[in-house]
Amino acid sequence: MNNIRNFCIIAHIDHGKSTLADRLLEVTNTVAKREMKEQLLDTMDIERERGITIKLQPVRMHYQFQGQEYELNLIDTPGHVDFSYEVSRSLAAVEGAILLVDAAQGIEAQTLANLYMAMEHNLTIIPVVNKIDLPSAEPEKVSEEIVKLLGISKDEIIFASGKTGQGVNEILAAVIERTPAPKIDPSNELKALIFDSIFDPYRGVIAYVRITSGALKAHQKIRMIQVKSETDVIEVGYFSPTLKPSNTICAGQIGYIITGFKDVSLARVGDTVTLESDQNVAALEGYRQVKPLVYAGIFSVDANQYPELREALGKLKLNDAALIYEPEVSEALGFGFRCGFLGLLHMEIVKERLEREYNLDLIATSPSVSYQITINKQADGVESTIIIHTPSELPEVTKIAEIAEPWAVVEIVLPKSNIGAVMEMAGNKRGIYVNLDYLDEDRAILKYQLPISELIVDFYDRLKSITSGYGSMNYEMLEYRTGDLVKLNILVGGEEVDSLSQIVHRSTAIEKGRIILAKLKTLIPRQLFEVMLQAAIGGKIIAREDIPAVGKNVTAKLYGGDVTRKNKLLDKQKAGKKRLKRIGKVDIPTEVFLKLLKN
Repeated sequence: MNNIRNFCIIAHIDHGKSTLADRLLEVTNTVAKREMKEQLLDTMDIERERGITIKLQPVRMHYQFQGQEYELNLIDTPGHVDFSYEVSRSLAAVEGAILLVDAAQGIEAQTLANLYMAMEHNLTIIPVVNKIDLPSAEPEKVSEEIVKLLGISKDEIIFASGKTGQGVNEILAAVIERTPAPKIDPSNELKALIFDSIFDPYRGVIAYVRITSGALKAHQKIRMIQVKSETDVIEVGYFSPTLKPSNTICAGQIGYIITGFKDVSLARVGDTVTLESDQNVAALEGYRQVKPLVYAGIFSVDANQYPELREALGKLKLNDAALIYEPEVSEALGFGFRCGFLGLLHMEIVKERLEREYNLDLIATSPSVSYQITINKQADGVESTIIIHTPSELPEVTKIAEIAEPWAVVEIVLPKSNIGAVMEMAGNKRGIYVNLDYLDEDRAILKYQLPISELIVDFYDRLKSITSGYGSMNYEMLEYRTGDLVKLNILVGGEEVDSLSQIVHRSTAIEKGRIILAKLKTLIPRQLFEVMLQAAIGGKIIAREDIPAVGKNVTAKLYGGDVTRKNKLLDKQKAGKKRLKRIGKVDIPTEVFLKLLKN
């Protein structure tokens, strides 16, 4: 076991993790040169197209060092804040982490977030300055940032290039010398932590495991301690980087188990695997329950695809432990699911994966957050609180004591010259200033507290725009805070349309109401009578637009005569329109909702 090293690569998005992983595979001869391609560990088409890592990906390498052969288990991790749950699960399965920093961009928000996570897991940190071959690279300046951040000597930093392969052998040597060998539980009972899993339509659930004690062979009977499910193991093996069967996987190793489960809920991420014969084995510490920050409804455009959508979400949930969902019914869009995501990119990726991998045509509603509602004291004098995810779940106004919304602490790494503009933007978003630190003479870390509802809409896009692409941010949920929040109702022809309601802060209600009405005015087809569009808070109208009636030339059939004949026809038409307006109902086509949500 002394020759096993388990480690992962952590970094901000686009700092070269997957490219460095390619070079490590090349140098250790894990993959033949003819099979090498860029981003080899990014197996999904969507990852290769966008140039980002979405799923953690393990691989086993063998490397000769000072006359001994070492088994190196690497986990390549995502860099975007929305996939930080993948990173946290990777960190729990390893003893060391390569902290990768781009020589041209320096330390960024997600670099700090991932570093703090690795420190919480007591991992050995190996700092690497990557992309030193770039013309804009400033390795000396970036290394000083790392020295200041970690409090280490400059000699511990490795300078490398994932593209050219420079420094890769030094990284492998550092992993072997600095990362401790896995600690083995002396009990020798089989204990394996499931840190990820995928669903294979032919072989069922494939669990990715880190063995902490004991050993496992194919055809042994295993038990999931928390779910209490049992099965015969079909196959065990390791990642090379494709699935490679082996006779056994032992303590300290990372591998996979083909369980044969067809029900995805029987092998959950974070559960402990043991032998069916070992009934008294205690479960390993799993993962903290992830809390979604963003909620949206996902509906199939064709109502007949609802069963396929339900099945697809079940399979994707196994592949993406951060996704949660529950059934939902909408007047406008029919049957669907209310889904919880870690952020807007996570939501976008889930929708795209469902459409691509399961051949579905979907529409996602506008993203929102959850709210905590405190109900007035009832007859027994006890206050109660409920969590709601949609405005339609909001109780009557008379029953509500207060509404609280989720807040986050946001760390923004940005150029010094943009501090004023970013602070102004954060202030306009109801942000509360916390502090300001300087990384070096050019860059600063700005910390704010912000409502998540303001954060998810366009905050990141505006930050990138203000800082010319140099700003980066990371956020973490804080708590629910009471605010002056109201339900914004949208009325069409005097009738409330529940699907268009929103919970907003009173200060932004008029502006948001006007934006929705302006969009609706262009989308709803004109009727034979004038249609009134209104935005309201309770019984108070705060904004209004009118869709004019379709004009019809009723005097076209006249071919002369007195003007009174023409006026008589026009008066008759006017009276008819007035009567229609009183009894007419506006049917809003589903396409209107689809277009409004896409906008």
